[in-house]
Amino acid sequence: MTEQGNDPETLGMENATETIRRIFADGGSSVGAEIADESTRLEQLGHATYTHPRQTRRIAVANQKGGVGKTTTTVNVAAALAQGGLNVLVIDMDPQGNASTALGVKHTSGVASVYDVIEGRSSIAEVMQTCPDFENLQVVPASIDLSGADIELADMPNRNNLMRNKLDEFLAQSETHYDYVMIDCPPSLGLLVINAMCAANEMLIPIQAEYYALEGLGQLINTISLVQKHYNPTLLVSTMLVTMFDKRTLLSHEVYEEVKSHFPMIVLNTVIPRTVKISEAPSFNQSVVTYDAKGMGAIAYCEAALEINERSEVVLNTLRARKSED
Repeated sequence: MTEQGNDPETLGMENATETIRRIFADGGSSVGAEIADESTRLEQLGHATYTHPRQTRRIAVANQKGGVGKTTTTVNVAAALAQGGLNVLVIDMDPQGNASTALGVKHTSGVASVYDVIEGRSSIAEVMQTCPDFENLQVVPASIDLSGADIELADMPNRNNLMRNKLDEFLAQSETHYDYVMIDCPPSLGLLVINAMCAANEMLIPIQAEYYALEGLGQLINTISLVQKHYNPTLLVSTMLVTMFDKRTLLSHEVYEEVKSHFPMIVLNTVIPRTVKISEAPSFNQSVVTYDAKGMGAIAYCEAALEINERSEVVLNTLRARKSED
């Protein structure tokens, strides 16, 4: 135990964060400025508090364009929310199973998975696994077995609501109250994605900071509109997140401003930087939140998760208003 007389604050000594700020605050070193910024943001996150939404938020993460950070966003936002003390369920509906890999759960062919759930052979409770890094983060895995599901679902009755029915049943019977359900969608606009959109109340759309990423956004919005019209009228596009942001390039800033100008109420202020650690983490069966906890990628995803959490009341009020109108 430190005696008061030897306490650094009592002696007027500065902590590590203050030292970094003092050394680099007025200097011309971009590396130094980045270190100072990273340290400040990490310190602020240390004081942040996540709140439990008054009801479960069911969020599908989708973008039919591949490589925009969809699965990475699902995994890391979920991990950040779990790290903040919230109960989170991740449903992996992508046959590639990348979310399952990053969260460290088994998902080889033959392992009970989301495929068995939507085919009606198993319940969510029977197939879900616990993420090794967080006991309050459960995962419904996906495997290559899911790859032919779009064709198999085509002839099934009530084919668009298979996942919604299973999720409704699970949440009603679960002894654990889940604050968030995150559904990772495949990079397509097929029946698996429609099932996810029908099971969710909200959509989170990751957008890569390049102009090509904007081209497919209109098509995705159109698909969401069709789902709203025919299957899930209360579905809300609640969040957009700009990913792979390179602050050194004018292009990244222009893309962010373009998206923000069109969707000012739903684009997060947080942007996700392009970093090696974010790409590297899944190869160690981890999210970047645990793999590189103090790095810029983890900091950004924790800030994004906090921002999503802080918007809960506004989003839930909007959903309630939509339901009353329906």
